[in-house]
Amino acid sequence: MNAALSHWQPGEDVWIYGYGSLIWRPEFSYIERRLATLRGHHRALCLWSRVNRGTPECPGLVFGLDRGGSCRGVVLRLSGPEVPDYFPKLWEREMSAGAYLPRWLKCETEAGPVKALVFVMNRASPAYISSLPEDELVTIVRRAAGCYGPCTDYVLETVRALRASGIHDARLEAIACHLERVSETLAEE
Repeated sequence: MNAALSHWQPGEDVWIYGYGSLIWRPEFSYIERRLATLRGHHRALCLWSRVNRGTPECPGLVFGLDRGGSCRGVVLRLSGPEVPDYFPKLWEREMSAGAYLPRWLKCETEAGPVKALVFVMNRASPAYISSLPEDELVTIVRRAAGCYGPCTDYVLETVRALRASGIHDARLEAIACHLERVSETLAEE
């Protein structure tokens, strides 16, 4: 964490890039939120979750930023004076499993580029899973649940947050369509 903040000057605001649950559950106060595009990475269900959205016996999948493409998300500006209070909690949330690599990357916004802290997928992590066929992703997500609840809720909550922000992710929408269809079928039975 200290290395990631080594360039930070006390009182200076910090931008954080969100592409998944940071959009709908940031767990910290921010003073500004902007839609942003990150180039060179894309949102993917590429991280096994054996605690939060799954178990060791029945792991779920959560989002990571994998190499290639681009990703629409948000940047959240953390007030400089609050960085010492909020940053350690954010770090624990995102870096506790060691599955991400913290990077300061340029994110494009309508108001101009910002350099934000981005947690990208560490492909060397044993929790990394490369792309799976859509039907296999849906099966894994449907069956898994962990200490934060069902994996399906996590994926659909992210989809709802993206839609509410005006962000369209075609790959994720296709997965959501399958999950929503299955949920509707189960509700009717």
